[in-house]
Parts: sequence; C-alpha cells; structure tokens
Amino acid sequence: MTLTELRYIVALAHERHFGRAAEACFVSQPTLSVAVRKLEDELGVAIFERSGSDLTVTPIGERIVAQAQRALEEADAVKQLAKTGKDQLSGPLRLGAIYTIGPYLFPPLIPLLHRLAPNMPLVIEESFTTLLTGKLKRGELDVIVISLPFDEPGIVTLPLYREPFVVLLPTSHPLTERETLRAGDLADEAMLLLGAGHCFRDQVIEACPDCAPRHHGADQSNHIVEGGSLETIRHMVASGMGITVLPCTAAGADRYAKRLLTIRRFTGKAPYRDVALAWRASFPRPKVIDVLRETVVACNLTCTESIVRPTRKSAVKRSC
Repeated sequence: MTLTELRYIVALAHERHFGRAAEACFVSQPTLSVAVRKLEDELGVAIFERSGSDLTVTPIGERIVAQAQRALEEADAVKQLAKTGKDQLSGPLRLGAIYTIGPYLFPPLIPLLHRLAPNMPLVIEESFTTLLTGKLKRGELDVIVISLPFDEPGIVTLPLYREPFVVLLPTSHPLTERETLRAGDLADEAMLLLGAGHCFRDQVIEACPDCAPRHHGADQSNHIVEGGSLETIRHMVASGMGITVLPCTAAGADRYAKRLLTIRRFTGKAPYRDVALAWRASFPRPKVIDVLRETVVACNLTCTESIVRPTRKSAVKRSC
C-alpha cells in the first residue's frame, strides 16, 4: 500500500469515473485502474463496485476512502513537521466562501492577507455551502467561510462577525419615508430573492415570514422575483423591479447614485447572520487560521460586529 494508491482511491471516490480520476491525478487511466485493483487485491475487499459505465463506492469502501483521506492529511502534517522552522504561512492556501460572502469579503481581505503573509499564495473559490463542505472534507480546500449554523463531523468553526440584514429599496419607493421598517411592512411588496439552493434565501424567509411567496388563487398579494446572485438582485432593485432584504455588506447603496437606492434598517432587533471560518480538525497549519481571523478583523467591514469567541462547533444543530 502506498500514498499514491491512497490518492488514487480518494480521487476515484470523488469523481466516480476512472477517466476523470486519472486526469485529476495526472496519470493515465490504465495506470490508475491497475493501481486501484492492486490495492483491492492487497486488502482483500472491493472498494468500488463496477457495473458497466456506473461506479459506486461499497460500504466498506466508504470507510476505507475516509481513512485514506485522513492518512493523506497526516502525511502532509509529517512533511510540515519535518521542515523544522518552516513558516506555516509560506505555502498556498485554498480558501472558499459561499456566494453571499465572497464578493464582499474577498476584495478587502486579499490585499491585507498578502501583506501579512506575502509568501502564502491564495487559491479562491466561491460556491454553495454543501459543495464547499464536500471539498473541505476531501482536502480540496483548506478553509471555507460560511454562515452559521454549521455542524459537520471533524470540522472546526470559528465565528468571525455578526452581520445584520437590511432592506434595500428604490429611492422613489413610498417605504423610504419611514426611518425603519417592520417585517410586516414588506408583506405586499414585490420581493426579490435568491433562487433555491442559496441558504441566505432561507435565512431571509425565516427572519421575515411575510417575505415568503403566498398564493391566493389567481391573485398573489406579493410576488417573488428570483435572482442568481445578490449583485443581480441589487441591480434589479436599482432598476425599480422591487425591493429586497440583503446582508448589510452586500447592500452597496454607495455604489449607485443616491437617487437610485435607499437602505432602511429593521425596527428593533434586526435579523442577522453569523459568519465563520470552518476547517478540518486535522488541518496542520493553525497559524493560517490565526492570520485569517486577524485579517478579517482588520478589514473593518461596514455595519458588522466582531465575534471574538472561538468555538469547536456551532451550538445550533441544523446546517445552513
């Protein structure tokens, strides 16, 4: 058994296709196939079930692949330990963030992080929480930035900041005459929301049930228009298509003339989200986490409140 063979089975379990797995490992398909079969023969169990063009991981194979991933991470940790005095901030960092955080955190974060860790190249990715989580577990990403609650086995979280939600309206909208707004004020409005699959959509509807679509026969007292990104929705509000609820860092009314967009806060305690770092418990570069947190704090994101308490897990059991 070799580390190379372990890398092959981890890649094959991820891709579920010999050709794509071989491509990901930079080897030929026959080389990968022979190595996987050799490992199965050595272990005396079938890691993969092959049926025509379909490839699935067997139950025992799932456990073997998980252990192989841990072994690869431990091997990387050994390399780190072997390089006495080597700076943990000198290697590449693969950093992911969900779509509703990345565009607003990365622009101020990247130059600051480069100044604090000039020898740590960044590989940036934006995606949905579920996809980022899978890549984090497989070791394809080192750290991800997500919205709490987030509870995954073997994953450590560190809350960074609390971000209130605000209402974004066209400046000509009658609701701009009010200093603050209640959730009920939005009930009969044309509401612009993200499409299904974005956890921020669910957070908005949870915080503002009156914002959810409601059908009344042929009539609908409020109608929902869906956008693919917060940037798209912000442009739609500026064009007068409706109103929306956004995290405050994404509201960006300053990017338009004030005659186009107006921000209003919620009356009383505003709904909010907590943004956090998440990484594998076995991640061998703890100084990276310290520097990331320091850099986020230094970004001084408008309207957010820093959260200083570290935690091993989110106290809330449901995942976003």
